[in-house]
Amino acid sequence: MTDRPDCRLVRAGETYAGKQGFNYVTGISAESAGARGLCMMLLTIRPGERARAHLHSDHETAIYVVSGESVMWYGDRLERRMTVGAGDMLYIPAGMPHLPANVSDAPCVAVIARTDPNEQESVVLLPELEALVGNPEPARGSQV
Repeated sequence: MTDRPDCRLVRAGETYAGKQGFNYVTGISAESAGARGLCMMLLTIRPGERARAHLHSDHETAIYVVSGESVMWYGDRLERRMTVGAGDMLYIPAGMPHLPANVSDAPCVAVIARTDPNEQESVVLLPELEALVGNPEPARGSQV
């Protein structure tokens, strides 16, 4: 007899509200599949939508952008900014403050994986950084 967990299928459909301010499609996690070392979910960021400033303590994040484009402010004071688009892969190290937003006119769809098997356990909100980004306006045909 083995202590090994069984394979699990998680069908698309259910969503949950994350502390970060986005709604995520339930994916693979400790909660949904008994995962022990990772979490993976699908996120659609609608035009004009943005997350709350946050970090994931002690856990790395990998993101694959399926379609669309997003801007992410990051760094201790959210002083840096990068744009990620369809086909790009993004790595966010553990403990890195960040705030993603969709400043385009189209939805941004991304697959997100973290080394934390729990969907929300390692999310640390950083309200003191919120005003540093302000309220980004959607871009109108311009490159961010």
